Amino acid sequence: MKTSTRGPIGAGRRRPSGKAALGDLEGADVQRLVSAASDVALMLDADGVIRDVIVGSEAAAAENTGQWVGRSWIDTVTVESRVKVEALLRDAAQAPRWRQVNHPSPSGSDWPVLYSAVQLGSANSGAVRTVVIGRDLRATEALQLRLIEAQQAMERDYWRFRQAETRYRHLFQSSSEAVLIADAATLKILEANPAATALIGGSSTRRIAGSSLTALFEQPGARPLQAALAAARAARKSEAVRATLADGGERVSVALSSFRQDDASLLLVRLTRFGAEPRAAASGEGDSLLLGFVRSAPDGLVFTDSDGRILLANAAFLAMAQLGSEEQARGELLDRWLGRTGVELGVLLQNVRQNGAVRLFSTLLRGEDGASTEVEISASAAEQGGRSALAFAVRDVGRRLSAEPRAAGELPRSAGELAELVGRVPLKDIVGETTDLIEQLCIEAALKLTGDNRASAAQMLGLSRQSLYVKLRRYGLGDLGESET
Repeated sequence: MKTSTRGPIGAGRRRPSGKAALGDLEGADVQRLVSAASDVALMLDADGVIRDVIVGSEAAAAENTGQWVGRSWIDTVTVESRVKVEALLRDAAQAPRWRQVNHPSPSGSDWPVLYSAVQLGSANSGAVRTVVIGRDLRATEALQLRLIEAQQAMERDYWRFRQAETRYRHLFQSSSEAVLIADAATLKILEANPAATALIGGSSTRRIAGSSLTALFEQPGARPLQAALAAARAARKSEAVRATLADGGERVSVALSSFRQDDASLLLVRLTRFGAEPRAAASGEGDSLLLGFVRSAPDGLVFTDSDGRILLANAAFLAMAQLGSEEQARGELLDRWLGRTGVELGVLLQNVRQNGAVRLFSTLLRGEDGASTEVEISASAAEQGGRSALAFAVRDVGRRLSAEPRAAGELPRSAGELAELVGRVPLKDIVGETTDLIEQLCIEAALKLTGDNRASAAQMLGLSRQSLYVKLRRYGLGDLGESET
């Protein structure tokens, strides 16, 4: 009887080694493989000194990584990242791990890179090398920053809505006027304040909520009441009508107005005892209410004469201008705090006199203590007692999120972005930025056309080599260490 020499299925198959799977790769092929797998790769010797740098992205190439060759890896990182570099080198021969390391960047902010180190060879053979694979984290960092800013904006909006809801609840519950809120489609009462409960005669608000609005009145099908309901649905507001509450209740005046909440249309119903309708506020009372609003408004409100001298300023403007009292602002010219240049207020006043009003004029408000705030101004002209006056509404827009925030020091890249600077930056600064932008773009194009040959690029641009080196240093283009010598 013959015995089989074959083992279990798959036992005779050997897993191919890395060499058998990858084949005999050339050095150039290995370099391309590492470049494709990383944004930046470092080749270290046994002492941790960088012997070669492989760059796999244009963003990493702009960080002057070529200057790292011949330096110890630990000397190219920030102080707080040195411990991480030591840990990466220590774990390279065992279980490689990923760690974030920061490099100083020519742009000013640190360059975050996620590294993993792998040791090749062994200490016994005497040919120990370490390959460090790095991935650029700036895109992830920018997304995280945008996420944090969006979350903070959402939290500010949430608390603002909560505060508005608290004020509404307090006003609704403490109002002496009977107020009901009903669904405009079904006329079902959703809410009623204590004054409405006392007027209608119910024992609690819960019993009124859920009942029909028309059930509160005698003759619910009366023409005036039905006409008022139809007018409120169609025109958002109706004239007050008189009706009698059910079960021998009082005669009341019913005022209806509609508003939308989410996707539903609601009715605001105000009930007033007949003969006790609130009279219109007298002129003095209206002025008092308006002045109270001006004093407590969240936006800065300023009233000036026709020459721009401040007559009245509310607390919000005083806070933005870092002033302790209104007396410090009264009689002063508004351009002491408003505008980047001395001509902005003159332009604003001229537009207000010609057009009667100006909307969303962007400028800068400077505080007494040196702080500055980006603001938008809306202004209008008015007359009181035969005297001309100007009113300014100043709104802080510095906290608004930019859709695509520009990096610090980055030049505008389009005519539209340059146009946005008009009114915010003096003309000579705009011209200077435009000149710098064109000069930088021409130098970059010349270097690209000449294959980074500085002598040929200088000849192409009509510059001396020394002038070209000065401009390269100014714009941070390339490594000037060896080329300048």
